[in-house]
Order: sequence, then C-alpha cells, then structure tokens
Amino acid sequence: MGSLPFSDLPKPWVSTPLVESAALSKAAGCRIFLKLENLQPAASFKSRGIGNLIRRTLLTHPHPHLTHFYSSSGGNAGLACVTAAHTLGRPATVVVPLTTKPLMVAKIRNAGASDVIQIGASWAEADAYLREEALGKDKNGVYVPPFDHEDVWDGAATIVEELEEKPDALVCSVGGGGLFSGLVRGLDRKGWGDVTVLALEPKGAESLHKSLEKGELVRLEKITSICTSLGATRVGEKTFEYGQRKNVRSVVLEDREAVMGCWRLADDERLLVEPACGINVALCYDGRLKKLLPELTAESKVVIVVCGGAGVTLEMLIEWREKFGLMKRETTKDKEVPSTVATNGHD
Repeated sequence: MGSLPFSDLPKPWVSTPLVESAALSKAAGCRIFLKLENLQPAASFKSRGIGNLIRRTLLTHPHPHLTHFYSSSGGNAGLACVTAAHTLGRPATVVVPLTTKPLMVAKIRNAGASDVIQIGASWAEADAYLREEALGKDKNGVYVPPFDHEDVWDGAATIVEELEEKPDALVCSVGGGGLFSGLVRGLDRKGWGDVTVLALEPKGAESLHKSLEKGELVRLEKITSICTSLGATRVGEKTFEYGQRKNVRSVVLEDREAVMGCWRLADDERLLVEPACGINVALCYDGRLKKLLPELTAESKVVIVVCGGAGVTLEMLIEWREKFGLMKRETTKDKEVPSTVATNGHD
C-alpha cells in the first residue's frame, strides 16, 4: 500500500462504456445498448461488487494490514477478488472447481493470487472446501462470497446508477445471482422499478428458473451447461426473492444459442465473450427478443450487460462454434448485420 492510508482507498473499478450497437439494433428491431463490463480489469462486473466488499472490509476491519482474502469461484469472481485485493495491496487465495479451465486458473495466478486451489466437481464443493479447510486455518482470513452478499449487490447496482436514461428493458445472465440482484437494487434506487429485467440462464444451469417454477429454492443435482461461469447449483435467497417480481422475466436458452451469441457478437462488434455472456446477446438475433417482448418498438432502448471476457480465446470460440453453432438455415439474412453471412462451417 505504500503511504496510502486505508481511509483513502480508491474504488477498485471504473465506470464502463455504454455503446449503441447498429448491427445488434438492426437484428433485434430496437435500440440495443451494450454496457461493456468486459473492459474492466477483471473483464467482469464482479470487480464492482467484490471490489466494493474488499474495500469496505479494509475500511472497517480492526487490522486491515493483516487481512488475507479468500474466494470460491468458477473463475470470474476469483479473478475479480484477486484483482481488487491486489489493487488495494492485500493478498488473496482462490478455490475453483475442477471444471475451471487452465486458462482461467493461469489468469488468476497472473493477477497476483497467493494461491489457486482446484478441487471439487462444482462451485458448491469448491466453496465448502474453502470454508472448512483453507479459511479455517487463517485467523486473518476474510471470506469473499462470489454473489450472495449485500456489498456484492451494491457494487453491481452501480451499473444502473451509471445509466443516464431509463431503458425499456435490461438484460443480464444469472449464475448465483449477484449481478441480477444488484441490477434490480440499482433500478429501485433510480426509481425505475417498472423496467423489464430479462434474467438469462442456460439449460443445464437454470437454478433460478427451476426455483421460480417450483415456488421455492431448488438445488440442481449437477451443472451440465458449458456456461460454467453460471454454474451455481442454487441461487441466493435475495435472487429468488427478486426473481418473483412482476417486471422480471426468467428466460432459458440452450448452449448452442449462447455460443451463437458469442460468435455473432465477435463478427458484429469485434468483442470476445464467454457463453455465459453470449446467452444475453443471443436474444438480439432471429426474433428472440421480440418474441419475449412484442411491445418493443424501433425506438425502444434495451441495455445488455456484456461481461465475462476473461475465460475466452479465439481458439475456444472457434471450437464452440464448430461444436454448437447454429446451421445457416436457422439464421436471419440481413446485409446490414455482418454475422448473418457466416455459415459456421455448414452448407
């Protein structure tokens, strides 16, 4: 930390751009704005929420110079924890499941992690190990939850606070629900509680959708989606509570649609994102958004939170596209939308 007093700690995140996409707007039939959270240092909105938590801890902890932060994660939350902790001069250890790709493990280490422990078949198992083993051995350890905490929600709420105009709809993906809960909280603070929120989940990781269907919190037996960043077998209680609001729509798409969103966003806007984000973008194409919200007009404004750019490479995108990509006959043809000329390797 040098001579910087903890009382003067900076926020470990910055405001991110909001840009209107001509190609996605043309494809969706309304005005599409992208909130580019993937330009954050950790390529994720999680820098806001987790950075918010770490900053508050250092401002209120009786011995801030002794703290060591510990987070469990599928990848992005762990990277955000290390990035924020390192920015504020403190060490961090991350526990990830065996499903976390080597690329993400390497990025967490390179961000300055004290250690990255890989154990368990899911985030829940990694989290249990962190709580019972790693954290229990460090009296100065501070647990950093990846999604289920007030500070995490308040950090994510700043995304909405940065919007100057009220949108007609807001689109985000849901894993454990930290982003979703924060966005709903942000809308409440702006007095925009009537804005439609589309909560996207992939089939095989739809813990919120299953919970809403049953009317109670449901824990999935396992995660089968390739969207491992959204691989929470159970959402938080606040997420379930917010999910029952009238302005919230729970939407489930398939992995192949999420991947389609990735490669079409790359073609149309030169942005690389993980399937956990591509699932949001997929709504813009082939009439999906208008089918969900037929009341949208050409002047309606829809904001999509674009994050999750850390765990993806061009090679991975090509592999996903070959494995899951949509056939040419399933895509709309429009010369003003560059990605529609792609055949994905199919005739």
